[in-house]
Amino acid sequence: MKDGIHPEYNEITVVMSDGTEFKTRSTMDTQDGVYRSEVDSKNHPFYTGNMNFQKKAGRIDRFKKRYGKED
Repeated sequence: MKDGIHPEYNEITVVMSDGTEFKTRSTMDTQDGVYRSEVDSKNHPFYTGNMNFQKKAGRIDRFKKRYGKED
């Protein structure tokens, strides 16, 4: 490998939104060596099943109404 062209590969601690943490290695530049996750599989609507499909359906219906598209 060439010297001086690769980022530092350091050990960091990842803290999930629920407080659990684990250690991994990353090129991520963190001030204190800790990455705090705001969104992860425990609180993201895609993984929790709390997605609101009603809003999406409303947008589709408005589009069809506005542009005269029928199924």
